[in-house]
Amino acid sequence: MDLVFINKLVVETTIGAYEWEKTIKQTLKLDIEMAWDNKAPAREDDLDKALDYAKVSQRLTSWFSEQKIELIETAAERVAAILLDEFAISWLKLTVHKPDAVENASGVGVTIERGSKR
Repeated sequence: MDLVFINKLVVETTIGAYEWEKTIKQTLKLDIEMAWDNKAPAREDDLDKALDYAKVSQRLTSWFSEQKIELIETAAERVAAILLDEFAISWLKLTVHKPDAVENASGVGVTIERGSKR
C-alpha cells in the first residue's frame, strides 16, 4: 500500500462547544495519510492518475471555512467522509489538532482511521 500525505494543513473554522467559541474563527491543523496506488501515476507521470493533494487541501480548506461545529470529533468524521466519498480513497488516517484549546498544552486533538487498507 502506498500513502499520499498532507502534514499540518492549516484551516480556519468556527469550532467549539463554548458560547464564546461559536462567534470566532479558530485554527485547526490536519495531518492526513491516504492510501493510494502510486504505480500508475508514477509510471505515466500523469497527475490525472494521482491523488492530487492540492485538490484535497483546497476542498478541505473551503469546507472548513463554511462550518460551525462543536467537536473536533465531528470535524474528523466529516472530513473522513469527504475524502472517502469524493476522492475514492480506500483508507485514511486523520489527525485533527486544535492548537489553542488548552492553555498549558501545545495542542489537543483526535486521530481516526477509516476505510480498509488494500
